[in-house]
Amino acid sequence: MSVILPVQGVMPQMGNDCFVAPNATIVGDVQMGNQCSVWFNAVVRGDVNSIRMGNKVNVQDGAIIHCTYQKNKTIIGNNVSIGHNAIVHGCVIEDNVLIGMGAIVMDSVQVGSNCIIAAGAVVLEGTVVESGSIYAGVPAKKVKDISPELISGEINRIADNYIMYSGWFK
Repeated sequence: MSVILPVQGVMPQMGNDCFVAPNATIVGDVQMGNQCSVWFNAVVRGDVNSIRMGNKVNVQDGAIIHCTYQKNKTIIGNNVSIGHNAIVHGCVIEDNVLIGMGAIVMDSVQVGSNCIIAAGAVVLEGTVVESGSIYAGVPAKKVKDISPELISGEINRIADNYIMYSGWFK
């Protein structure tokens, strides 16, 4: 059974047609849009600040979304995929973004729209990831501009696939 708990009287809120895996954890001041999914062993922890997620956000297996006490909320736009075992902490992720498997996005980071953060990348505190770019490495740096083919072929495809996958469990 999923762990969905209030913190200090604030209960997570989910939009329409969302899927939460049986062993996922969502607590506190979390608001999810429509068609979102939180997968196996993922944690969305809005206990020390708020987490806001737009529509069509998928938080894949083992990923962690958290925020910073009295400092940084976590805001995630629409059509965002958070890859397996990624950590998204106290930052802003705009629309149409893919955060790769095992990537870490730290406090006060701003990821612009139409971006890919490569698997295993570490985006250091305060980094501004310009819209339409791919960042990779440790620490993450811009490696190239994103092509329209990657936006439709990767970012949109993965977000749409996770809506399909969640339907298998409903």
